[in-house]
Amino acid sequence: MNLTLHVWRQSGPRDGGRFETYPAQDISGDMSFLDMLDLVNETITQDGGEPVAFEHDCREGICGSCGMMINGVAHGPDKLITACQLHMRSFKDGDEIWIEPWRAESFPVMKDLVVDRSAFDRIVQAGGYISVRTGSAPDANAVPVPKPEADRAFDAAACIGCGACVAACPNASAMLFTAAKAAHLSYLPQGQPERLERALGLAAQHDDEGFGNCTNHGACQEACPKGISVDYISRLNRDVLRGSLRGVGMAVGSDA
Repeated sequence: MNLTLHVWRQSGPRDGGRFETYPAQDISGDMSFLDMLDLVNETITQDGGEPVAFEHDCREGICGSCGMMINGVAHGPDKLITACQLHMRSFKDGDEIWIEPWRAESFPVMKDLVVDRSAFDRIVQAGGYISVRTGSAPDANAVPVPKPEADRAFDAAACIGCGACVAACPNASAMLFTAAKAAHLSYLPQGQPERLERALGLAAQHDDEGFGNCTNHGACQEACPKGISVDYISRLNRDVLRGSLRGVGMAVGSDA
C-alpha cells in the first residue's frame, strides 16, 4: 500500500516545530508501525534529509518508549497495544496519517516525536522505599498474599510508563500512572508500612511536575495499552485523604 505521512518535525525544545509530508510507498500490511517509519527514514536519508527521530527500544510493548499520537489517538487506532505493536494492516491504501509527539507541558519535545518523560522518573522516586529485610532471599510463600490482592497488584504493576494517559487526558494529568505506581505496592503486605506516606509523596510530586488535575474524563483508561483502570485513581485519592487526616508515616493495616 502507498500512504502519505504528515510528521511533526522539531529540532529541539525551543524550536516552534511544523508538520512535514513524506510518502510511504510499498508498505506491507505485516509491517509494524515502527518498521514503516524505519523504511521512510531510509528513503529520507538516501535523499539527503535528516531522518525522523522517534524513541524505541524493545518493540514488544514492554518498555513504553515508543509513544506517539497517530491520527490524534495515543498509540494509534487499535486498543491495548503500543505503537510498536500496531501493524500497518490497520490502515488502507491511500490513507493519510498524522503523526505527533505527546502534547503536554510536562513532556517537553526533545526532537521530532521524542519527548522528555523524566517527570515520571521523579514521581516514582518520590514514592520512596518499602521496609523489608535485605540479605538472603526469603521463601516464596513466607508472606502470604491473597490471590485477589496479588492480581490487583499485578494489574497495577503492568504500567509501562509510556505516557499515553497524559497525552489522552484533556488536562494532561498523570494520575493514572501515579495511581498505578502507588497501587501495586499498596495491595501487598510489604507496601503497608509506608503506604500513606508513599501516596502523599507521589501525589505531591505529580503536582510539582506540572501535570493537570484528574476530572474523571476516563480518557486515560481508554488510551492505556495495558488496560489499567481508573479505579486505582480513586484508591490513591483515598490514601492521600487518609494520609492527610492521620499524619504522614503512620502504618495501616489491610485495605479497607
